[in-house]
Amino acid sequence: MPPTHPQLLRALHATRSHSRAIVGPRFASHGAPHYNEPGGWLFGEKPLPPGQKRVKEEWENIWYVGMFGTMLAAAVLLYYKPDTSIQTWALKEAKQRMEARGEKYKYEPPPSSPSPSPSSS
Repeated sequence: MPPTHPQLLRALHATRSHSRAIVGPRFASHGAPHYNEPGGWLFGEKPLPPGQKRVKEEWENIWYVGMFGTMLAAAVLLYYKPDTSIQTWALKEAKQRMEARGEKYKYEPPPSSPSPSPSSS
């Protein structure tokens, strides 16, 4: 008697779950995670003897100029960036509309309002 559809599915499911348990967990990198043991030197460079100066590689100065120059340019551009917020636009638009209707947009207290006097107890 050939296996029916539910029996086939159960057999496939059992085979798959059993084979994963034997192989172990699966990783996206197709293997166990790798760990590089620390070698003891910062960036893999041995410390120089006293009195000896470290020689820079050719790319280091270019990297410093590019990195910090870009940061400086970004800071200047952000400082002088135009104000494009909706609040600024709405305030400007409201002032224009009120001026067109002949209304004042600044609050001015009435001239006859008495100033509160300090009360002495």
